[in-house]
Amino acid sequence: MANSAHEKASSVTEDPEVMGEREIGQDDHGQTNQDRVDMSRMGKVQELRRNYRPLSALAFTVILQGVWEVLLTATYQGLVDGGSAGLIWSFVWTWTGMTTVIFSLAEMASMAPTAGGQYHWVSEFAPPSIQKPLSYFTGWMSTLSWQAGTASGPFLVGTLIQASAVVMYPDSYEPMAWQGTLMVIAVTILVWALNIWGAKGMPLLQNIMLGVHVLGFIAIVAVFWALSPRESARVTFLEFRNDGGWSTTGLSLMVGQISAIYACICSDSSAHMAEEIQDAGKTVPRAMVGAYLMNGVIGLVFIISYMFAVTDVPAALEDITGYPHMWVFGQAVSSGGVAALNTIPIVLIFAGTLTFNLSTSRQTWAFARDNGLPFSSWIAKVDKKLQVPVNSVTLTCVITILLSLINIGSDVAFNAIISLNVVSLMITYVCSIGSVLYRRVRHPELLPPCRWSLGRWGVAINAGGLLYSLHAFFWCFWPEGTPVTLESFNWASVMFVGVSALSLVDYVLRGRRHYSGPVVLVEGYKAQ
Repeated sequence: MANSAHEKASSVTEDPEVMGEREIGQDDHGQTNQDRVDMSRMGKVQELRRNYRPLSALAFTVILQGVWEVLLTATYQGLVDGGSAGLIWSFVWTWTGMTTVIFSLAEMASMAPTAGGQYHWVSEFAPPSIQKPLSYFTGWMSTLSWQAGTASGPFLVGTLIQASAVVMYPDSYEPMAWQGTLMVIAVTILVWALNIWGAKGMPLLQNIMLGVHVLGFIAIVAVFWALSPRESARVTFLEFRNDGGWSTTGLSLMVGQISAIYACICSDSSAHMAEEIQDAGKTVPRAMVGAYLMNGVIGLVFIISYMFAVTDVPAALEDITGYPHMWVFGQAVSSGGVAALNTIPIVLIFAGTLTFNLSTSRQTWAFARDNGLPFSSWIAKVDKKLQVPVNSVTLTCVITILLSLINIGSDVAFNAIISLNVVSLMITYVCSIGSVLYRRVRHPELLPPCRWSLGRWGVAINAGGLLYSLHAFFWCFWPEGTPVTLESFNWASVMFVGVSALSLVDYVLRGRRHYSGPVVLVEGYKAQ
């Protein structure tokens, strides 16, 4: 099977000097000649349509990452462990540290622009003796991360709608967990339909949402500065809180940085769309870095503006909706205005859910294509008419719905699953960046050529990215506060170990016989 795939990929390769780098074949799914060269080198067959161009690839990544939307709706733990000052400064150091991670991932995406992302890079760059089990583990962790993260979008949309209902009808509406779950299911079904039958229109939609992303940011920041009461600069920037009961404020800050980390991850989303992006070897890394820098600047302005408007942290944390930003909105506008403002993040998070599902289904599809998952042959099927991995999209939506059902019985268990998004994603960063750093130091001559290179700064940036990923991975396991109870315990640690054990069992029983690692299809592998 591997040799057959390599032969098919090689058959579409043309000489770049003859064809020209930007020429597109009529029957090649929108590929440029350089895309053909890259796919052939990796031994992959082009099955998906390359609908995305530079602007839509940038928009896709910006909307999925959605930094200011996350900072608005998912900073509860940061306010508990650090307060306003803690959130601002943890965002600064997190964004700075993650920059080395993003740059490292962007270069690998240029070297090997494939939907597989991290597990493929590990397979290609890790020591040959461990590439197979390490890439298999990375593939499982990447699948776990993206599947868990995909469930967070519909959950936020559903609970934000409930929060608006609470504000509008405080005396008659009581939010129930099962209602939120029904909204998650409804959102997921809509996402499923749009991502299967509306795939061709997604680039245009992402471009539109990029405009909404910027305009929504301007509108909410304007409300904070024009209508909200403001805290003093001294309190906003210098007064740290330790409401989690930790022994020191410094430890509290380390625990609370999870809010900033959650806001800064997922720039690698466009890497998993690489086989649908035209001229991916150049466009994908530019989209990753451009989106990260753009969202970072917007995020810094937003978090400072937001924290100036949080004049009473305990009151914001105790808001009846469960969302501190709803309390902040309520200090500036009427209940109707609060609901109207809350519509902005609802719309944008829904758009982010669409893109998250796309990226997740492509990563899952790619891993199945390399026989990394049970029932891989079914998951890896692509609808030839739609040029969409329908089975993978469907599986991703089914998993989201199944995870949402847990919320009916225990929101603690559901939140633990969501936190796996950060933990498992960080370990994929560790494995992939560690692998390329090894290759760069030990065998730099074997690194494939790329059009977005770190050059002489490669070792330093890779080392920084590896160290920061390890730092973030460690702190993601800590609970919100002390004393630790069954409800406050961070169950992500238990679930991470459980899934790691499951991947080991699957590797022993199935994977070691059926999974070779994508590197075996790469040109020059045997020579290396």
